[in-house]
Amino acid sequence: MPTAITLYELNNIVRGVLEHSISDTYWIQAELSEVNERHGHCFLEFIQKGDTNESLIAKARGQIWASRWALLSPYFSHTTGQPLQAGMQVLVEVSITFHELYGYSLNVVDIDPTYTLGDIARKRREILQTLQEEGVDTMNKELSLPLLLNRIAVISSPTAAGYGDFCNQLKDNTYKLAFDVKLFPAIMQGDAVESSIIAALEQIASEEDRWDAVVIIRGGGAAADLSGFDTLRLAENVAQFPLPIITGIGHDRDDTVIDMVSHTRVKTPTAAAEFLIQHGAEQLFILDDCQSELKSQLDKILSTEKIRLQMITQKLPALVASYHNKENIILERINSALSTTIISKLTEEKGKMELFLHRLDSSASLAIHQRQNILDNLTTRIESSDPKRILKLGFSITRVNGKAITTAKNLSTGTTIETTLADGIIHSTITDKQQQS
Repeated sequence: MPTAITLYELNNIVRGVLEHSISDTYWIQAELSEVNERHGHCFLEFIQKGDTNESLIAKARGQIWASRWALLSPYFSHTTGQPLQAGMQVLVEVSITFHELYGYSLNVVDIDPTYTLGDIARKRREILQTLQEEGVDTMNKELSLPLLLNRIAVISSPTAAGYGDFCNQLKDNTYKLAFDVKLFPAIMQGDAVESSIIAALEQIASEEDRWDAVVIIRGGGAAADLSGFDTLRLAENVAQFPLPIITGIGHDRDDTVIDMVSHTRVKTPTAAAEFLIQHGAEQLFILDDCQSELKSQLDKILSTEKIRLQMITQKLPALVASYHNKENIILERINSALSTTIISKLTEEKGKMELFLHRLDSSASLAIHQRQNILDNLTTRIESSDPKRILKLGFSITRVNGKAITTAKNLSTGTTIETTLADGIIHSTITDKQQQS
């Protein structure tokens, strides 16, 4: 019978050979297929795929023990903006270990986050290149913002502080602009970001006519939660959405892919609200200017028409009298020169003349009546454009030294401001100013 050893003894021999022959550490490039954190340790699975296909050509288990993981995890997340997760390409320093029970594994002692950053940037470039090849990368940016931008569909977590800040900013705006806001709840971090936001976009698209624009906001939070916004499917939905999309993801260090393809990118939820307020204020001032110009032009037209009507009214009696005088002179001359038959004929013509004069009177009266209707219509249009009527709708105008103000940038404490409301004017002094970024 041949001499035999146990499996444990064989594995122990393998372990000894590995420990004595491979004592150095190695930097390796691999993809993570699994990342699990348990009891303070991080357990990994490394894989490598073939160059020409997706089949696996190598695989190994790995681990980062708790003492090392406590240092590497925050370092990697802070540098890359994302946590260590499946699907990432990594460059790690490992030592080779072998256990009689668990077999071969790689013990991670260091990691180079700049390698992963390059891979993340590469993936973003690939997504943008795909969108460009599809011809959709600038579709949302090319949409025109409506002049009245006040019906806003918001995609956010309902419990996020950023959503509350956004709503409060709109509600308390200086110009008293009214906004119709509806929340379409979505998950804003983790693996469900893509599917959750797409579901919200589909719901908004089903009632597209109700909304002027879409705002996607996420207040603050860890930069590591941004990976969900860097997917091709989500970017395609945002880029091709039929309404302008404004993103305020709450992270100004780096742009996500949907920031790059949305209509407008701002830094925070409050900045998104301020963007909407300033757009509305600009349209309000344009409307105010148009209203003033319209009133001025209508006043000129009304004045001109009044003068023309007065001239017609003054000339009409003289014109009628002139016709009567000429008629009398002609009849006197004919009566003295013609016979009774001719006089009879002239009398008939006189009747025709009287009928003509009657018609002239009627035509003049009709002309006066039409001019009066034109004046009445112009007066009605002027009254409907009266700024007091606009103010009664809930708007107000704030002025400094008689000039309307559109921004708090150049105002300082102690400045006296004049606010015009529908039922009066309020004079106030600025005691505090908060400048929005």
